[in-house]
Amino acid sequence: MEIRVLKYFLVVAREQNITKAANYLHLTQPTLSRQIKDLEDELGKKLLIRGSHKVTLTEEGMLFRKRAEQIIDMVRKTEEEFSVMGNNISGSIYIGAAESYNMKYIAKIIKEIQNDYPDIHYHLFSGNEEDITDLLDKGLIDFGILADPANITKYDFLPLPENDIWGLIMKSDSLLAKKKYITKKDLLNLPLLCSRQAIKKDGKHNDLIHWFENDFEKLNIIGTFDLVYNASILVNEGVGYAIAFDKLVNKNEYTNLCFKPLYPIIESKLNIVWKSK
Repeated sequence: MEIRVLKYFLVVAREQNITKAANYLHLTQPTLSRQIKDLEDELGKKLLIRGSHKVTLTEEGMLFRKRAEQIIDMVRKTEEEFSVMGNNISGSIYIGAAESYNMKYIAKIIKEIQNDYPDIHYHLFSGNEEDITDLLDKGLIDFGILADPANITKYDFLPLPENDIWGLIMKSDSLLAKKKYITKKDLLNLPLLCSRQAIKKDGKHNDLIHWFENDFEKLNIIGTFDLVYNASILVNEGVGYAIAFDKLVNKNEYTNLCFKPLYPIIESKLNIVWKSK
């Protein structure tokens, strides 16, 4: 399987049309079609459903696109690493991060490095624990920023100086917006949106579930999310209330949101992690 053919496949998947992809790649349409067909034969799976004007990915094709993107990223990262050997300090640092205001500490570190080594570039990926650890284990990122209750035992890690505080994102005209704190009793009858990672019950210590104790099963969780920004849009439209970290609420002329901390106060640590050598 050649890298060149993986790139061909990704262009076809993006363009959703063999002719358009061939034009982009400066190939003839029959040549590109034959390359994709040879790839399918090599894998023993059909990757594309060919229509008269459009091609769509099969289930196997969607999985292969994800793997092809990871392989291409790995090749690019390896080429970058070797290209800077023996030269001035330069290259790229890849960081996968959970959403947290405490990313400010990572930003400060980047700024300090940037002042001394301006040829280093930084690439940030947002995601939950599963997304970030998958990229880290595959060598596609150099560092991960994980919030509890993440499993960090197999990595080297350093805790960030501050903890994140859990609370409730709501519309500013909500009756609960008048309160200083939000209690368990306040949450029992609300339509709630929760972080998918925060409510995982897989045997790991989970501060949020522990905070709810026996009342957790009584909650009306209408949906889950990975990115708080998307959840805040749902809250702004009146879909529900989001349980999330502080200082992530999108406050601008288009939103009418506020944040109130849970009480008793519940905090989560944030750790920067990397693969052990």
